[in-house]
Parts: sequence; structure tokens; C-alpha cells
Amino acid sequence: MSSTRINNQIKSKELRVVTDTGENLGVMLTNDAMAKAKEMGLDLIEISPNAKPPVAKIMDYGKFQYDTKKKAKEAKAKAHNTETKSIQIKVTTGEHDLALKARRASEWLKEGHRIKVELYLRGREKGTTKEFQQERLERVLNLVAENYKIADAFKKGPKGLMVTIERDTGKKTDEKEDVKPKKVISKETPIEGK
Repeated sequence: MSSTRINNQIKSKELRVVTDTGENLGVMLTNDAMAKAKEMGLDLIEISPNAKPPVAKIMDYGKFQYDTKKKAKEAKAKAHNTETKSIQIKVTTGEHDLALKARRASEWLKEGHRIKVELYLRGREKGTTKEFQQERLERVLNLVAENYKIADAFKKGPKGLMVTIERDTGKKTDEKEDVKPKKVISKETPIEGK
């Protein structure tokens, strides 16, 4: 808003002038437009400086600032910030802990976040087959109650194997809480990396 030029700050010789009621006054010399604004007891505000000629509006500057802030606030409220949340499991993670992590993942998916599920491998676990590691990750994925799709396929990460999932907006979640939607995860899903 501080970059918006008003009254004597406007450098252009000519302006296309409109009023706050939407009336188009046409192209005017800047001095004439300022005189018209002063006559109306309002300000001359440059709203489109890059147009040819620039567009200026005759209105109260305080109202202009209020409207601009209000529009920015509404746009911010409509924008949804998506984060990538992370869940880490180990080869030895028990069923109860997997269920808790899957429930947390379901909540995050419902909020619209992406989830990176990592299988943390230690020592000898790093030597296990990729199929075994992928099966361990699928154990938690099969417990997720929300419908999801794989956003970033199974691949090697710095700590082990990982996969990123996000909410699948194409499908509707079953309304009954006791019936979980079925997931289809192919055993042939390629693993990226080594």
C-alpha cells in the first residue's frame, strides 16, 4: 500500500480517471484530475500505474486502504497452506504404534497436508530386501482411514525407505466409521534409487 501513489505523488501527465461509484471520467490531464478530486473532497489514487495511460480513482484514501486490507485478509483466509508432515516407523514398530501413527496420518490428510512416511533402518536392517522394506511401509499405509494417493513413489532416503502420500480428492470417504476404505497398493510398485 505504501507504493500506491496519491495526489501530488502521481508522475504521469495523463490519467484515465474513474470515480469510486464506477463512473468513467475518461482520459484527463493529471492536474485536471487532481482539481476534480479536490472539488469532490476526495483523493486521486493511482490504481494501475502500468496501464497506458495509468488508471487513477477518485475516492477517500482511508477507504481505499481499508478495502485493500480487507481484500488481502479474505484472500489469506481462503488460501490453505499445505505442509508436508512426517511419520517415522521402524522395522520393529508394533501394531498399536502403527495404528496410532496411521490415525495421525488420517487426521493430517483430512486437513489437506501431504505425509512423508519413512522407514528408519538401522545396522543389519539396511541389508534387507527392498520388497521387505516396502512391505513394512505398506503395513502403516493400509491402516490409514482417509483415501489417499501416492504423490512421491517408494524411494531410498537418507534414513531408509520413504514414500509420500496426499489426500485423494477424486474419491469420497465412506461415511460409516466402522468400514475402512480399501487401499490398492501394488506389490510391483517400482522403488526409485538403489
